[in-house]
Amino acid sequence: MRDYLQTQLRAVLDTLGDVPPDFEIALETPDRPEHGDLATNTALRLGSVLDDNPRAIAETIAERLRERVDPARIQSVEVAGPGFINVRFAQDYLFDGLADLLAQGDAYGHSDAGDGRRALVEYVSANPTGPLTVGHGRNAVLGDTIANLLDWTGYDVTREYYYNDAGRQMRVLAQSVRARYEALATPNLDTKTLTLDDDTTVEVPEGFPEDGYLGEYITDIARSLYDEHGAKLLTTESLTPFQAAAEEAIFADIEATLARLNIEMDAFADEQSLHDEGRVDAVLDGLTEAGLTYEEDGALWLKTTAFDKDQDTVLVKTSGEPTYRTPDIAYHITKFERDYDLMIDILGADHHAAYPDVLNALDALGYDADRVDVVLYQFVTLVRGEEPVKMSTRRANYVTLDDLIEKVGADVTRFFFLMRSPDTHLNFDLELAEEESEKNPVFYLQYAHARICSVIDKAEEVGFSYDEDAGLSLLTHEAEITLIKELLRFPKALRDAADARAPHLVPNYLEDVATAFSQFYDNCQIIGVDDDLATARMQLALATKTVLKNGLTVLGLSAPRQM
Repeated sequence: MRDYLQTQLRAVLDTLGDVPPDFEIALETPDRPEHGDLATNTALRLGSVLDDNPRAIAETIAERLRERVDPARIQSVEVAGPGFINVRFAQDYLFDGLADLLAQGDAYGHSDAGDGRRALVEYVSANPTGPLTVGHGRNAVLGDTIANLLDWTGYDVTREYYYNDAGRQMRVLAQSVRARYEALATPNLDTKTLTLDDDTTVEVPEGFPEDGYLGEYITDIARSLYDEHGAKLLTTESLTPFQAAAEEAIFADIEATLARLNIEMDAFADEQSLHDEGRVDAVLDGLTEAGLTYEEDGALWLKTTAFDKDQDTVLVKTSGEPTYRTPDIAYHITKFERDYDLMIDILGADHHAAYPDVLNALDALGYDADRVDVVLYQFVTLVRGEEPVKMSTRRANYVTLDDLIEKVGADVTRFFFLMRSPDTHLNFDLELAEEESEKNPVFYLQYAHARICSVIDKAEEVGFSYDEDAGLSLLTHEAEITLIKELLRFPKALRDAADARAPHLVPNYLEDVATAFSQFYDNCQIIGVDDDLATARMQLALATKTVLKNGLTVLGLSAPRQM
């Protein structure tokens, strides 16, 4: 309907003579239903352009719009206040839309807005140094749901996980495993005491690196190596077997955790291959040829001040190791080489100062950085009510994502990560998450779906058949009309969420649907009224079930038949 009204309004504005062709027509859903189904402030914004009273402009636009619109779609066009134009949908339009929804079923909500363009969504991208944390969980769920939204709105989507398997942190990981292995293979090995950031102390083998990984998972990996090789690896100086074993075990754990959240990646990319293929060196050469690097104090610097940054940025440290920006630039070049039209990066807020350097470097190297869209998300705090919560774990000195899933379940975990805008700090309330009632927002939606399933089961029990064509025009109760309007917003709700990279808009929309259904259910008896009306109301219930199920599917959640 918005597209239709946009077209009709544009045609009307063209008759006014002095309206610029690039004038944007804004259509909004009014907060109050008495103000119609769609409204525009076009006349108010044209007052200065046409040098006329906005109310008079609105009257002219409304009169000409009434002459153009199809009465089967638009019931009325009204002027309100100083120059707002309010539009009400015709009931035939609503009934036709409901019939189309029922016909499409599981396909309802899909659109071709993306026109088959290729999109790469890079998310999770946690380095294989330990189990996924709660912070990684928000990244994973945001990225996966954005990928789902793009898929539903007509993009050809690839889900990719990029990880750093090169450099210092992987060396420290391997050293940590080796130290634990040596302790298992060498009885009575000397130990030392490490003091942690919180001033607690821990006993570790003498060869353990000062900033090594302390989780029990490191010992588990070392024990697997000892079980397989005995003490044979004591004679090797190479860290390769220790790094390889750690990477394999940790990735198996990561993939298992993601599977619990209904997340499956299409592709993986790693940093080491960028070094092996000479891509990192090629980036450095290209930036040098562009006059954007210089050497100082034994390091190679990128002239980020040329991009209006306050200071320049190190590309290669004095140790000869590149900073993470350098391989990130090389990695993004591979995305361009794979000819993606849209590349979305899901990054934590701590990347806010770094990612512009990558985009500016890409531009300098001749790549269209406008095709890269960065979604920054704020971090997560576990709370119970108002109080921060620390959850113990056997595998690390931080809260793992597995711990959270064990505590509240996969559906609740996903939903709570999606409840707030990515750019908003998220307080994950365990008290609410553990609530198995309609107070829990995800249960509220799932209960609505389950309630409709129970209505269907009840109909079958009493032998009521609703398969024949329904007279949808019988749905004239205010609660019925309100629910139909909510259901017909679903395709646009998905497009808006996809365009804005804002998955939280979908839970908000589904809550409106569940509320509208509750009001319909409370005010409109289904089974036990006239068969024709009962059939129409059953069809409306089925349409609601479809929208709830499809919406939950986009969010990666289950739609249970019973709770």
